[in-house]
Parts: sequence; structure tokens; C-alpha cells
Amino acid sequence: MHGIRLSIFAAALAALATPAEAKWLRADSDNFIIYSEGSEKSVRDFAGKLERFDATLRLRFGLSDEKEPNRLTVYLVERAADAGKLTAGRLGPSIAGFYVPDPEGSYAVSNREATVIKDTPEWQQTLFHEYCHHFMRRYLPAAFPAWFIEGFAEYYSTADFTKEGKAEIGKPPYGRAYGLLEMPKIPAETLLFQRPATMKNSAQMDVYYGRAWLLTHMLYNDPAHAGRLGAYIDAINKGVEAQKAATDTLGDLAQLDRDLNAYLKRRLTYRTSAAPMPVAGVITIAALSPADDAMLPLQLERKSAGGDEERIVKVRDSLAKLAAQYPGDADIWYEFAMAEWDRGKEKRNAIAARAAIDKALAIEPKHVRANVLLGRIMLASLREKDDPSAADWNAARKPIILANNSNPDDPVPLYAYYESFADEGRAPPSIAIDGLARSFALAPENGQVRVTYAFALAGRGEFDKAIRIAKVIAFDPHDDDDGVALIAQLEAMRERSKGKASAAEETADE
Repeated sequence: MHGIRLSIFAAALAALATPAEAKWLRADSDNFIIYSEGSEKSVRDFAGKLERFDATLRLRFGLSDEKEPNRLTVYLVERAADAGKLTAGRLGPSIAGFYVPDPEGSYAVSNREATVIKDTPEWQQTLFHEYCHHFMRRYLPAAFPAWFIEGFAEYYSTADFTKEGKAEIGKPPYGRAYGLLEMPKIPAETLLFQRPATMKNSAQMDVYYGRAWLLTHMLYNDPAHAGRLGAYIDAINKGVEAQKAATDTLGDLAQLDRDLNAYLKRRLTYRTSAAPMPVAGVITIAALSPADDAMLPLQLERKSAGGDEERIVKVRDSLAKLAAQYPGDADIWYEFAMAEWDRGKEKRNAIAARAAIDKALAIEPKHVRANVLLGRIMLASLREKDDPSAADWNAARKPIILANNSNPDDPVPLYAYYESFADEGRAPPSIAIDGLARSFALAPENGQVRVTYAFALAGRGEFDKAIRIAKVIAFDPHDDDDGVALIAQLEAMRERSKGKASAAEETADE
């Protein structure tokens, strides 16, 4: 989970609508599903600006502008503090928005407060920062160091658009001004090799983000450092040790720090695109039904609970009441089942979850996620049996297969199908591995899918590709060294494979 902190200049401005008056709208565009309260015009303008931002990044990195089959879901809550409450303090105080590459589907949260920093709404910078994390994970297939992951997000978060729709890229993050100018500076060498999660407090974190922006800005825009960033990233991805990669490509790190301090004193410029950025496709806006309007905040609360038992139980109980109020709504029954299932193996009521899913599927037999959950419930019950038959396992896969047939572009059924063979304790067939590859292609930001796919590739002997895929996690600024351990596991698998090959050759020689 990633988060961007509130600027010290921000002032909390309450929206005019009260929760009782608020109605959620849904905006559908080529690349996003957006849920927000507010007027239709404000939601449409927001969706258009987010599509322009996506187009800007795609143009910058030479990516296709084809419609995204697996769109990012965005929630706009009323206040910045509301976004912070959803994280329950896990990301620290003053969180204004966050991004979650969730196994159930990636989503981002920002807010609709009217706080403005130098003519740019703060919610916009918050969301653009979070979208950069999603964009990098999904579309840029390389490993990046922690400082650049945050520096990249900060650099592009300040993007804005002229009245004609031209993109302005590289503006200063005024919300980081105090940390950049007044707080003790983080030396370049420390910045290059330290993760933000190791910062002792929010003030140090603010300095980290600001210095990461500054270094990114300098490497992108200063002619004296032209080409160094690309060479540095390339060296890391070729397996060069981090310290050597930095000194070989960025030069003496003490000098880099002096350059960085001098760069901060210069009059920094930004770039404006030659042509307006297009808004891809058609944006449609629709009000949610009363049932969905009541359910949506509970869905967001469930997704963001992060395993918090107390929060999940409260959501489950609220969904139970909502299901009684709207017994013919399949989505509410599905959400109720998920809230029960999210409690974990030891605390969930599998019977209640199954009953809710059965009701959802009775209303909507091809409900994609309900069928996936049904399959998982059936697989879990088989794991408790002494000796389930092959027919039992195949029966448990049927709803997952139906889910995939109903929406081939949803990565979740594809992953669930592959996972079912691990549940059974047998090697997955080629069709399952192909499905896993497709799931990874649709949602490479999903760490669970990425790790599973890396091990599947290693199982096939494709160690170089497996390690290349796993490196993305190893450099994640919010990772707790699990990624490093993952690389070590894959390297150990490679060595064991070499040992087996040598033993086989010796046996053949005999």
C-alpha cells in the first residue's frame, strides 16, 4: 500500500453536502472506473483530467493508447481525513490518499477537498502520485530503486493542464517546500540506498519525498546529467550491485550530493507538451442505485480494512442489515460473503459465507466474483476432507471456469484456477500456467500473482525471466525485505537445478 502525505500548507475545507444528502456517481472511461459524490460536471471533469494524465504518461513512455481491459478503480471520498481513516493509521498521520495493488483488483483513493497549492488542487496531486505507482507497476516492466519509485510519483504528481489541454510536466511540489528548504537534507548516498519506510517520523519522510523529487528532476532535466538515469536503471536490471551501479553511472556520490544542493538553488523549469493531451474514448456518468449507493462505502471499508478483525466484523454486520433491506441485490450478498471470508480461516463462518454466495448466484448466476468465491469456498472445504476425489476437485473448479468464461479479461478467475491445483497438491497443467501468465499480463502490479508467476517460470527452468519479474518486488520502497528473500529463493532453485542436471549427466556417462 502506498500513500502520499498532506502538505503542511493544506487547510481542511468541508464539502457542502452532508453524508445523508450525498449520492455516489459512477464514471466509466477507457482506463478507469471512478466513484465519487458531487455534481455530474465535477465528476466528468475529474475523469477527463485523469484520462489526460494517463495519456501524458503513455506518450512519454511510448505506450499504446488502446482501451485498458482491466481498468483501475478510483474512489473519491469527501475529505482528506476520510482517506486517512480508511488506512487506520497504517500509513502514518495525515494521509490524503493511497493506492492498493490488491489481489481482488487494484484501486486508488483520493479526496474532493478544495485545498489548492499554487492553482493546483491538492487532491489532484495526491491522486496523480498514487496513479504513478499504478502506472509504473503495470506498464513499466523493470525494477526501479525505492527513491526513484517515489521520486517518479512526485515528479509527475504536479502535472497540470492548460485551458487547451496541453500537459505541464515538472512543476515544483510546493507542498514539499518546507522539507526541501528548511529541514536537514538527506545526503544523496543515503537517499539512493535507504527505503522511506525506515524514516523515523513524518518530517523525515517529507524530506525523503522532496529529495527524491529533486534528484528525479535533476536527472530528467539537467543536461549535465543527461543519460545517467537510464544507464543507472539499466545497470540495476542487469544485476549490477546497487552501490556499484550508482557510482558507475551517477559518478562520485559526494559530488552528486553537491550537484543536487546546487540544483535546488537554480530556477527550475518545467515542460509543456506541444499538443493537447487527448481524452480517450467516451466518459459516461451514472448515478448508483439506492442499494449500490448504500453498499459502496461499506465495500471500500471492507477492502481497506487490511485484516482488522473489528472493522471487518462491523462491515459484515452492516452488510447483513443491508442485505435484509435489499434481498434481491446480488452485489450486496457477494460483499457480505466477502466480509465473512475476509475474517480468515480461524474466524470466518464458512456456512454463512456459502449461504450468502448461493443467494448472490441465485439472483445473478454469472456473477464473476461470486463464482470465484464459491470455487474458493468449495476448495477450502475439500482441504478439510480426508481423501477428496479428482471429481471433487474438478467440481470445485467449475464456478471458477464459469467466472473466466463470463469475463476473460478479469485476472482474478485466472489466478484462482491456477491456485486450485496447489490446493489439490498436484502440478498445474499447461492451461493453468498459461492462465496465470494471462493474469499476470492483466495485473502485473499484483504482488501475489507476480510471485506465483515467478515461481511457475522457475519451475519451467526459466530462471532469468523469473528473477527479472521478481526484482520489481525486491526494490519496492514499502517492501520489508521479502522481495530480497524471494530473489534468494529463486537463485537457490537455479543452483539446485544445475546440481540435478550435473547429476543426470554423470549418471548418463556411467
